[in-house]
Amino acid sequence: MARASALLLVVAAVIALVAGHGAAFDPNPLQDFCVADTTSKVRVNGIPCKDPATVTPDDFFFSGVDRAGAGTASRRYGFTALPVQIPGLNTLGASHARVDVPPGAVFPPHIHPRASETAVVLGGAVYFGFVSSYPDNKVYAKVLRKGDVFAVPQGLVHFLYNNGTEPASLYATLSSQNPGLVLLADALFGSGLPDDLLAKAFLTDVGTAQRIGAKFRA
Repeated sequence: MARASALLLVVAAVIALVAGHGAAFDPNPLQDFCVADTTSKVRVNGIPCKDPATVTPDDFFFSGVDRAGAGTASRRYGFTALPVQIPGLNTLGASHARVDVPPGAVFPPHIHPRASETAVVLGGAVYFGFVSSYPDNKVYAKVLRKGDVFAVPQGLVHFLYNNGTEPASLYATLSSQNPGLVLLADALFGSGLPDDLLAKAFLTDVGTAQRIGAKFRA
């Protein structure tokens, strides 16, 4: 079991390298590396670089991706996300995360406006997919199991749902240092948009829109 999990993490790392260098949407770097200087007060489109003389191997290292549920949990949707924060990836057009999804939990429909995504399943099974843009609105989705990989084009609505009986975990690679995250239901019902506008958009009545919105504003 341990060897199988280690092999999947190696596969995830290879996918990360390919996605990070072959499909990155961020500007190309002008040097070998630009390790993030998180103590700098300079504000740029990204994070300033550390002095290369102070860079160490630990700036390119992260530990803990093998631990289930080690990240921040969503009380509303049930998933847990662990950002893989590697300072040495600064300016390289890639970001990574481990996502854990217990049975019955979802990572609800959302978009990453600045990145495509590639995910490998580390364990369990999930229903994972995306929806093409208007006017087709076609769903491309599969039940993914351990060792499966799925890709999501940049900016498209996508989702995952653990409708099984076992916990599931994924390792996701995104093609931007700052991919952005828009949870559609939260953005629409939790942002203060007028209830009559939402009612018209969802072909329902104002009372229904108000009741749904109240769940997101609680």
